[in-house]
Amino acid sequence: MGFRISGSSSSSCFCLQRTLLPPLTAIATSTRGFKRRSNCIPSCSVSYRKFVEFALDETTLHTHLIPSPLQVLDFTVFPKAEYDIPIFCANFFTSAKTNIVVLDLNPLHDIINQHEYKEKYFKSLIPLGLKYAELFPWGGKLTSESINFFSPIVIWTKFTSNPEKYDILYSAFREYYKVWLKLICKADKETDESQIFHNLEAQHRYLTWRVEKDPGQGVLKKLIGDTLAKDMLRSFLFNGVDELGSKTFNDYFPRYCCQEGTLNKKGNVIGKSFENRPWNARGEFIEYFR
Repeated sequence: MGFRISGSSSSSCFCLQRTLLPPLTAIATSTRGFKRRSNCIPSCSVSYRKFVEFALDETTLHTHLIPSPLQVLDFTVFPKAEYDIPIFCANFFTSAKTNIVVLDLNPLHDIINQHEYKEKYFKSLIPLGLKYAELFPWGGKLTSESINFFSPIVIWTKFTSNPEKYDILYSAFREYYKVWLKLICKADKETDESQIFHNLEAQHRYLTWRVEKDPGQGVLKKLIGDTLAKDMLRSFLFNGVDELGSKTFNDYFPRYCCQEGTLNKKGNVIGKSFENRPWNARGEFIEYFR
């Protein structure tokens, strides 16, 4: 099965493309507390991991490596369009005082009004979501457009930096990714051309939203500037937005279009706000109004 992986950290970026058949080969990513990173795919015949680890070990013999006060992880995995599997999404921002976290299997199709897709992929995962919902309180207001890209098991939270919470988040990341890989292994390949196109358009819609309204844009712009941030969003982090389809943001989300035809730049302010988790313990959607 094919899938596309893209991601970034505050100090380095990576983008991997693989075509694999189930069972999938795991992808290992190693990070340190300072501004260094090594990435490897175990199935590759060559890895530079030992090069990086040697350099780090030798450096610590001669100097002190200071941890970076700011860490950003943007890790997203897409299946090929022949599969309607959810998109794995891990977006973490960490500073010296706070953490902002989104961890989810983003639904490819509507799960609020269409129950078949939710039953297919999320019904059995509700206990997993409830487990971490107790540990990570809801992070605050999100609009209806944002909610459409989240599942009932989403972890959307903010918390003060501390090692215990970090360890719990790491456990959640491991469990969510393992669950996603199991979905990949069990998936049936779609052969209907109209459904494949439907999946592809859904992926493009997702990328189009993330390029314009991704909550991490502000942090990225502070790190590398407005121009470089825009280029990285389109050509790297959410690469494919210019290739997978021709529709624009206004085509998918006309409510954000101003009278003069320009895009509303005031952030995620359109539509209803969800100040609390909008799903009950059974994973059923509950409407909250501002």
